[in-house]
Amino acid sequence: MSAARNDLEDLAESVFGDAWGTGTALDSALWATLEETGLARLTLPEAAGGSGGTLVDAAEILIAAGRFAARVPLVETDLLAGWLLQAAGLEVPAGPLTAVLGAELKVPAVSGEPVSGTLRRVPWGRSAAGVVVLAGERVLLLDPASAQVTEGVNLAEEPRDELAFAGVVPLAAGTVPSRVQIEYPLRAALGRALLLAGAASSALAMAVRYATERVQFGRPIARLQAIQQQLALAGAEVAAAVAASQAAALLAQRDGVVEASLAIAAAKSRCGEAAGVVARIAHQVHGAIGFTREHDLRLVTTRLWAWREEDGTEAQWNDRLGARALEAGPDGLWPLLTGTP
Repeated sequence: MSAARNDLEDLAESVFGDAWGTGTALDSALWATLEETGLARLTLPEAAGGSGGTLVDAAEILIAAGRFAARVPLVETDLLAGWLLQAAGLEVPAGPLTAVLGAELKVPAVSGEPVSGTLRRVPWGRSAAGVVVLAGERVLLLDPASAQVTEGVNLAEEPRDELAFAGVVPLAAGTVPSRVQIEYPLRAALGRALLLAGAASSALAMAVRYATERVQFGRPIARLQAIQQQLALAGAEVAAAVAASQAAALLAQRDGVVEASLAIAAAKSRCGEAAGVVARIAHQVHGAIGFTREHDLRLVTTRLWAWREEDGTEAQWNDRLGARALEAGPDGLWPLLTGTP
């Protein structure tokens, strides 16, 4: 690992480690720190107010954010909203942003005309400074303050709000190439996979620590063979999740996000599978105490259960993987898997 990568990892550990908490609202103090350190818009070009980092850099930050259950819209602001605005040639505003597909939004053909419709399950909608909507080839920046907000949450109690707009003029509007419509769900899935890998790592660390501290029948339960086997299984799942998500980020950076679609699909599916196994084992090791609201384990396991269902489930991404394999046929399967001609 390079010195720069070490420095980035140390910075992430410091920033997110100090912000660990049990609240549910946006962590404004953490967001301010992310803005100050340039991590909030890490991958955006400097000309767009970003830090000019890579997707590999973002992988380090997002894994750390997942590990510490950070209450901030990093994926939404950096990988999605900021990227969409920059792709459309629009200015990226300050503050936390969110992004969503505008399937139910009525978008007029003429820019500057009012839009109406409802955006459902908008991540951090109530806390965002702007909502970026991708509707076909149109990108719209909307002010959430002009919407009727119906608050909702996911299983981890992160905001997933409904925003209803009635004749609202966008703050800005632009168009993007058709490739952006293909890339958007892949970026969302990659970001979610990295968060899942981080949360799984945290759940495993908690389970290992508890197993070494909890004494039963005169010895730590970590010395029981059954516990050791379960922790080893969880460790293998975490290793697979981290490797799959980091590899997908590396390929996306090297070849392009669309070109890395197979790796991203595999990463989101593999991280979702790991999430279920690791959460189950972590709670089994902790016993009844791990299910209480007062215990920190819930902060990561509820995120594992929530995030595995967001930005495409395992079944959905596995369908895409299967379709690619069938399309490749017997002679093309090995080149598809290895990336060789």
